[in-house]
Amino acid sequence: MVHGYGFTDQFLKEKDVVDILQKAFAEKRVDGKKLLFIIPDHTRSAPIDVMFRTLYSLLADRVERLDFLIALGTHPPMSDEMINQRVGITQVQRTLLYPKARFFNHYWDDPNQLVHVGTISEEEVLEISEGRMRQRVDVTINKMVLDYDLLIILGPTFPHEVVGFSGGNKYLFPGVAGQEIIDMFHWLGALITNPRIIGTKYTPVREVVDRAAAFLPVERYCISLVVKGVDLAGLFAGPPEEAWAAAADLSDKLHIVYKDKPFKSVLARAPEMYDDLWTGGKCMYKMEPVVADGGELIIYAPHITEISVTHGERIKEIGYHVRDYFIEQMDKFQHVPGGVMAHSTHVRGVGTFENGVEKPRIKVTLATRIPPEVCEKINLGYRDPDSIDPEEWMNREDEGYLYVPKAGEMLYRLKDDPFQP
Repeated sequence: MVHGYGFTDQFLKEKDVVDILQKAFAEKRVDGKKLLFIIPDHTRSAPIDVMFRTLYSLLADRVERLDFLIALGTHPPMSDEMINQRVGITQVQRTLLYPKARFFNHYWDDPNQLVHVGTISEEEVLEISEGRMRQRVDVTINKMVLDYDLLIILGPTFPHEVVGFSGGNKYLFPGVAGQEIIDMFHWLGALITNPRIIGTKYTPVREVVDRAAAFLPVERYCISLVVKGVDLAGLFAGPPEEAWAAAADLSDKLHIVYKDKPFKSVLARAPEMYDDLWTGGKCMYKMEPVVADGGELIIYAPHITEISVTHGERIKEIGYHVRDYFIEQMDKFQHVPGGVMAHSTHVRGVGTFENGVEKPRIKVTLATRIPPEVCEKINLGYRDPDSIDPEEWMNREDEGYLYVPKAGEMLYRLKDDPFQP
């Protein structure tokens, strides 16, 4: 059963959050149990502060353990200061008011922190991927999850470039998973391509994620949030697959902007929460469908200074290319993690690679603090961010110019979308 509701024309108040969560946990037998919440890092918009305060007040006196594991995927770990900011408390409050709450970072590349929970066979991968991939994949996850009686996924749902819609079991895989399963399904998403998968509810990648989650011997629960701007439009609590499905339905209504015609120039401003191109690339993912053939997408982020804290050197090695650039030369890229290649193709966008010639559909330009020589090396355009005046893009949609002041979460799609079946 799923508890909760959402709106397309108004927002939930804090008393609504309390009401939904009280009902959800009234029927859950959590007394004396050990609970582990899986929560997003700072790159996801959500009122985690409200959720944390409410959940702590409801559960702290009932449970034996109340811990929080940050679903970093392959993102860098968060400092105590960043964690406190994420949940809306100070260090003093953390010690005095919330003594039972403990917080942990996930380390995807530390084998000592991972445990093998199952294997998806080659035959299953072939079937799920609709013939695109033929490989077995070992499913590993942070071994902490086995120390608890209940795993509770807590996070928002948005259109997503790899899985279709984020949320649900995706907070486990890749949120607190190991590299092999992360690389496998990110590359599967890249093979399908971002414009075809983003904003689609049920996808082969979602099936991989749900299949991986089914291996876990611990009960799973989910609190799915639907956020519009900084406000909460929906909240659904229940089994992960069901709570996520309800949230995805509402996200589909709230997070997709339909345009009548494509734009020759799109200026997508990355918010401060995207602190490198690895996350700032979401500007491209969400805007690619509305850029005209031969047009330009500018990722405008004066605060971004590097490609990726974690994967920067790998990306500099291979650059940004269309999917077929890799497919036609896989012998040269066997050593490159699938997740890195997937990021490369998602940022570069769809295109062709024939007779050794790469032809991306659109131009992608960085207006960041990443130097022009680095942009050239990684196969992206460069523009000095100080030379850009966003006002020049405003109110010029009829001329083919679009400015998005906070890009990366709202999906822009054409009403007559050539990428959708």
